[in-house]
Amino acid sequence: MASRSYQDLVVWKKAMRYAEAIYAVTRTFPSEELYGLTSQLRRAAVSVPSNIAEGQGRGTKPELLRACRIAIGSLYETETQLYLAQRFRYVSMEQLNTLLLAATDVGKLLHGLMRSLDA
Repeated sequence: MASRSYQDLVVWKKAMRYAEAIYAVTRTFPSEELYGLTSQLRRAAVSVPSNIAEGQGRGTKPELLRACRIAIGSLYETETQLYLAQRFRYVSMEQLNTLLLAATDVGKLLHGLMRSLDA
């Protein structure tokens, strides 16, 4: 496996921006959600680039593939939590759609990376 830094991976960069966007939107959530949906959403969003970095850092294709699978799971977790946030009226439909588009972009890149690792 190439010894590129995780910081060189486009998917990691986009996942970092996604996590930043999640933090920004959750700042507007009600204070009673601080230890609920806000915390869960932030943890799941941070998990996406963190797992990519961890998998790349382990230096083997199987480890990176495993970490990408975990990152995909965390990404889907954030999508579900965003749908809940919209149902609770913590985010607008426009915010939801913007964040879901970003999640889709990260997901496509993750799936592409996983396909390349399986080859």
